[in-house]
Parts: sequence; structure tokens; C-alpha cells
Amino acid sequence: MADITLISGSTLGSAEYVAEHLEEKLQEAGFSTEMLHGPELDEVPQEGIWLIVTSTHGAGELPDNLLPFYEALKETQPDLSGVRYGAVGIGNHEYDLFCGAIKLLEDQLNQLGAKRIGDRLEIDVLEHEIPEDPAEVWVASWKTQL
Repeated sequence: MADITLISGSTLGSAEYVAEHLEEKLQEAGFSTEMLHGPELDEVPQEGIWLIVTSTHGAGELPDNLLPFYEALKETQPDLSGVRYGAVGIGNHEYDLFCGAIKLLEDQLNQLGAKRIGDRLEIDVLEHEIPEDPAEVWVASWKTQL
């Protein structure tokens, strides 16, 4: 099993790029990783460390490729007390529900017993033309909390 399972949800690809960049940084630090872009729930280990990177779509919604994962969590209510996770949201502060997708997913994870490691990173695409830059700074601190 990988040290860290990266889960990304993306509409236009930016969250995938950020997740892949974070995976590279974690591997450079000696962690083994597994990357899952828009996984089904049964593809994700029900324990260990997850790093979730998702953009927000529409009015604070999850991207289409991560929606089945979220809906399966709500429907099956698995025990995630063995999961610790990091959270990275990508959004645009001009929308009312800035980074709404990661907050929605986190609420569900917390209800199922998962515990967040460190602070959630919220990347505003209007302030960061290259969202990988703030993500790289964040992951340097986040990995020390593992």
C-alpha cells in the first residue's frame, strides 16, 4: 500500500496538474504514492493517508469526475476512522461558494470519522496564475505533520 493516496477531482485539469505536482514533491521526499483521478470509492483504500485535491465546479459543486466518489461515500457510509487526509481546494473567490467542493467533501469525510492533517489549502486562481506554486509551499509544511 502507498504511504499516500492522492485523489483528484477536476473539470478543466488544474486540480490534476496540482495533484501530480504534489505527488512528485512527496516522492522526492521519500513517500510512496498512488494517484487516482476521479476514482470510484472501491478503488480507494479505506485506511491510511489521503491527499485530496479538487477544483470547484459551478455553484460550489464537485467536479463531475469526483461526484460518484462523493455520492458513494454518502450512500454507503463507510467507517473512515482509519483515514487521515490533507485537503487542497482550487477555486475563484468571485464565486459565493469559494472552494465549496473541498469543503463539501471534507464535511462528508469528517462525518465518517476521517481526520484532517494540518490546515486546508484554498488556492484562488485569480491570485495564483500557477496553482502549483502555493501547493508546493503548503505540501512542504504538510508532509512534516505526517
